[in-house]
Amino acid sequence: MLSHFLSILRKKVSPMGRSRYKIYEPTHPHFMTCTILNWLPIFTRQESVKIILDSLRYLQKEENLKLYAYVILENHLHLIAQSDDISRSMRQFKSFTAKALLKLLQKENAQILLKQFQFYKKAHKTDRTYQIWQEGYQPKLIQTDTIMIEKIHYIHENPVKRGYVDEPVHWRYSSARNYEGESGLIYVERFW
Repeated sequence: MLSHFLSILRKKVSPMGRSRYKIYEPTHPHFMTCTILNWLPIFTRQESVKIILDSLRYLQKEENLKLYAYVILENHLHLIAQSDDISRSMRQFKSFTAKALLKLLQKENAQILLKQFQFYKKAHKTDRTYQIWQEGYQPKLIQTDTIMIEKIHYIHENPVKRGYVDEPVHWRYSSARNYEGESGLIYVERFW
């Protein structure tokens, strides 16, 4: 009886970790978070952050991605973006960056991180040896100017709250500089 109940439950419940967030307005701005599997710190070197920025630049050019704000921390990133199809853009982003980050880790012979990405890989990911990103990106539709401003401030304050810098503009991997009229590392559609 119990085994029958468990088999029914498995069919109705999505696997643990699978994203339950849906995008209903694919062309509107969304606040999103992408997290490295098991919160492993891989954005501690310029080379790994460059992969993220290069991918965003590509999407800006080829997929009409509009980037309103971003921050890259050691194991996750937040961004506000929109495109013609944000779901497709984010799939491309995560797929490309996962492959490129994996290639970088292999080139640098980062065996400890590689073993962790292999160990923590979700069981249903049978088509690969490693998993770099946690599943999903938790999209939240930006419906008002107030929410947009609130999320931009949240993004820029993230390194300050973690104690990494005293002022948002001091964090190199963020759009805070763009919003202060300074040169940033990537073009941002400033909201104000």
